[in-house]
Amino acid sequence: MIEAILVVNAGSTSLKFGVYQAGADLPLLCSGGIDSMESHPHFSASSAQGASLGTQDWPQAIDHRQALAFVVDWLEKHEQHIRVTMAGHRVVLGGTRFSGPALVTAEVLDYLDGLVRMEPSHQPYNVLGARVLLQDYSHLHQVCCFDTSFHRSMPELAQNYALPKDIRDTGARHWGYHGISYDYISRQLARHAPQARRAIACHLGGGTSMCAMLDGKSIETTMGFGAITGLPMSTRSGDVPADLLFYLMKSGGFTPETLEQALYHRSGLLGLSGKSDDMRELQESTDPDAQLAVNYFVYAMTKYAGAYASVLGGLDALVFTAGIGEHSAIVRSRLCASLAWLGVHIDEQANAANHLCISKPDSAVSVWVIPTNEELMIARHTFELAGKAAA
Repeated sequence: MIEAILVVNAGSTSLKFGVYQAGADLPLLCSGGIDSMESHPHFSASSAQGASLGTQDWPQAIDHRQALAFVVDWLEKHEQHIRVTMAGHRVVLGGTRFSGPALVTAEVLDYLDGLVRMEPSHQPYNVLGARVLLQDYSHLHQVCCFDTSFHRSMPELAQNYALPKDIRDTGARHWGYHGISYDYISRQLARHAPQARRAIACHLGGGTSMCAMLDGKSIETTMGFGAITGLPMSTRSGDVPADLLFYLMKSGGFTPETLEQALYHRSGLLGLSGKSDDMRELQESTDPDAQLAVNYFVYAMTKYAGAYASVLGGLDALVFTAGIGEHSAIVRSRLCASLAWLGVHIDEQANAANHLCISKPDSAVSVWVIPTNEELMIARHTFELAGKAAA
């Protein structure tokens, strides 16, 4: 019997999971998920090699408790050589209390639920997944891993906004996100380029952000209070002036709710192009609006990269990760060309082939394409923390 770790990423309408063998190397055993839980739920699972292990559909909506019960039951029946003893959860916001992973207790989950108003799009569902397992599978040792924790190493100055203390005391601060991904990337970069002290990592997926890292620790990041600020994203706006938001609401065209909907779901690459939120489609299109979206995306990255090189006092390494970062040679090439003044010079053939290192030997800054693995990072933290608790 193999002891295993169940890694859970609970969203509003989906549930993704991965199962890892407990141990030093944490090999992936299987993975899968349930999509469209609110309408036409569909389950699929595959082996570590990508072979299908099964599918199932439901004729009606299911909730998170039903989804998790199905996954655990499916694992017990179809992967009988696996015994799940630990569970790790991705949770977006850990607040000021958690600068690292935390063992799950009812009191911890109550604290995390208290942060939902600050991050309502992911936090409630992340916490719900952990609460369901705590109630229904109390024998499991569980760990929450937070996207914000990695950025608690930022200088206190960088975590502040120029607001009165009574407002800052409500939690109005620079949190930063994608921290689980950056945690993984910082460790991988240390293996590939151990001399690179000053690095900028670019997590470019449906959600996008950049992080300035010094000696593997975050000192600045583009996402701020919530998951909407910083770089433009697939459907999220990125930075928008506060006075513009006041103008839009005062003009009578928007309520807070409809404005939030527009900024989260109708902006970014989709809003600029008017056609698609998919970078692959946009960079292949000759449509002027599609090209505007791609150009603005790179322009925003260029501004932050220059600022972060200044904050770091120079730059030793540049890392691309996540969907766009790992697969868009065009975006990588354009950003690197704009940073030639920093001594960034890439090998275009290596870039086109998505090689691990895409910089030229004489480049003052090494440039890397490193696939991220947030689930493995969660499994690693869970094994280290829950394993000690179980001992």
